[in-house]
Amino acid sequence: MLPIFTRVEPELVSRPMAVIAHLEIPAESFELGRILEMESGTTLELENMVPLGEKAVPFFSISEDVRQTFEETVRDHPSVEGIEEISRHEDTLLYSLDWNVARDVFFQGILETEAHILGATGGSNVWEFEIRFPTHEGLNEFQEFCSNAHIGLTVNRIYNPTKPSAGMWYGLTVAQRDAILLAVDGGYYSIPRRMSTQDLADELGISDQAVTERLRRAIVTLVENTLAAMEEESETAELTRIGDTAAE
Repeated sequence: MLPIFTRVEPELVSRPMAVIAHLEIPAESFELGRILEMESGTTLELENMVPLGEKAVPFFSISEDVRQTFEETVRDHPSVEGIEEISRHEDTLLYSLDWNVARDVFFQGILETEAHILGATGGSNVWEFEIRFPTHEGLNEFQEFCSNAHIGLTVNRIYNPTKPSAGMWYGLTVAQRDAILLAVDGGYYSIPRRMSTQDLADELGISDQAVTERLRRAIVTLVENTLAAMEEESETAELTRIGDTAAE
């Protein structure tokens, strides 16, 4: 039996696996951070980064109370070709930015390592990024790239998504994530229960029936993208082992 395990183990270890890294970078260390310079105490959230031809158009949201100062600052930056308000909801505005991404060394490193930005939040001094890399080696290459470019990068945590296509929240929508976190933190699943379904509904501003359905979908999604995905991976590995054993 020993030769069999010796044969299979390196195959499983060498299988490429995506990694997600939570990074911090000073706002002054990359071009987009300098463009989107924020006042102290103000935060900006990167909603999406859409590739259009040779450009990468970021969509980001800010609060209404800093709109005028923010627009004036961004428009005056030499790397910016245009900024456009896309939509607004209550006191939050969504913008798109037309800029010269080629001048941003940090984003060039992301492109060269074929990484994908899952989310980002910026303040007056520091930006936090959640970035998915195709392999751990890709993350190492990105860190080396940033080091050579003298970009001060801090890696806070690294983890492997069980199912890479599920994203950083394992396939949950924002509403599902908020509901299940509120339920756990509020004691909905505690014994004795400290929060009722109606309490959850009142907190979320929806009906008690909608709460039940939202939690059900959230739990199913979590299981499919974690435990079920692990089981599928285990079965695939076992079939590989059996096939290799039969080939011998």
